Amino acid sequence: MTYQKAMDYLESADRFRIVPGLDSIKELCRRLGNPQDALQFVHVAGTNGKGSLTAYVSSILKEEGYKTGRFVSPAVFEFREQIQINGRPVTKKALCEGVEVLKNACDSMTKEGFAHPTYFEMITALAFWYFEKQGCDIVVLETGMGGLLDATNLITSVKAAVLTPISMDHMKFLGNTLGEIAAQKAGIIKEGCQVITAGQKKEAMEVICRTAEEKGCELTVADVDSAVHIRYGIEKQRFDFAGYKNLEISLAGTCQITNAALAVETVKTLGKCGFPVKETALRKGLKQTVWPGRFTVVGKKPWFIVDGAHNEDAAVKLAQSLEFYFPGKRMIFIMGVLRDKEHEKMVALTHRFADQIITVTPPENQRAMSAYELAEEIAGVHPDVTAADSLEEAVEMSRLLAGKDDVILAFGSLSYLGRLIRIAEKQ
Repeated sequence: MTYQKAMDYLESADRFRIVPGLDSIKELCRRLGNPQDALQFVHVAGTNGKGSLTAYVSSILKEEGYKTGRFVSPAVFEFREQIQINGRPVTKKALCEGVEVLKNACDSMTKEGFAHPTYFEMITALAFWYFEKQGCDIVVLETGMGGLLDATNLITSVKAAVLTPISMDHMKFLGNTLGEIAAQKAGIIKEGCQVITAGQKKEAMEVICRTAEEKGCELTVADVDSAVHIRYGIEKQRFDFAGYKNLEISLAGTCQITNAALAVETVKTLGKCGFPVKETALRKGLKQTVWPGRFTVVGKKPWFIVDGAHNEDAAVKLAQSLEFYFPGKRMIFIMGVLRDKEHEKMVALTHRFADQIITVTPPENQRAMSAYELAEEIAGVHPDVTAADSLEEAVEMSRLLAGKDDVILAFGSLSYLGRLIRIAEKQ
């Protein structure tokens, strides 16, 4: 199977509808030999900050010398980055081999009357297969949606369950209250594992505490607000936390101090589970962490920033970062969203910063909201909005509108930011 055929096969699974539950992924993994049972995991759920948290923790564990798998979604640049070992994406050769194995398992399932696995179930099983085949010491595993019924939750050997801040998201599947959503996210907590969390609203924290107690787990609530001597910056940031002085990170955004502090607490807790980490590895891992699409700088003069803010809570954090880093600056927005996200709230929270807004349609996504529909919505609250026919046109327009002292910000769905970054860097 060629790489293109492998990708075509995986993408064809988009037609299979989401059915919450673990029956399908369990059957699929059984046919692959249950590779997940040979692995040990840090399992991460939450609404915002999951990707950054997994990036920090994976980088630190790699620096300590552990062969560290990492599974995240969605991809920013290309599919293979979702399945990594020590920061290196799965090779094309291994992916082709794995998809061949996966296809045989899926075909046998449908022949025997089972429902065909969904796209996310397939790539989750593929990640387990690859990590087991490569002999990973530990895997940092990000949930796709929710936790309890998420395809990643068939794992059993969980060393630590980490809950990043929980807010309203995916209400169609997870529930209409914060407590209901938190119960789904807290479903990753397994008997006797370590549980680490921070930054939760009261209703969510109550659910996490109750679940940890019921499962006989030690709960660590990271006091992220105790980070002091914070030196914010666009290209590097420093802070003191948990007895460590002058920790440095390269990710921008005011929320990254919180994400990094939670990662530090997670790594400290892993020392109780047979994965100790020295201070030198912690420092180097934090500093070398990269995570594209999270308040990422792709150009200067003017500043060109991309950010994957795609729901209300993320939009609040984005607004805080804009106020902090660029007070009084003239800004041009590029905005593209998915129809099932909280785009009205995102617009309401951010439009006041923009001098002009350019809307785009995230390409090749069935859930995408059209640029023209989004522009019409924004026009109700902002006088200067234009719909672009393509990402290339949006980038070109933004650069024509921006002076060297201004700021261009592209945000919304992560699904289009990888392509937009490449366009911006090429231009």
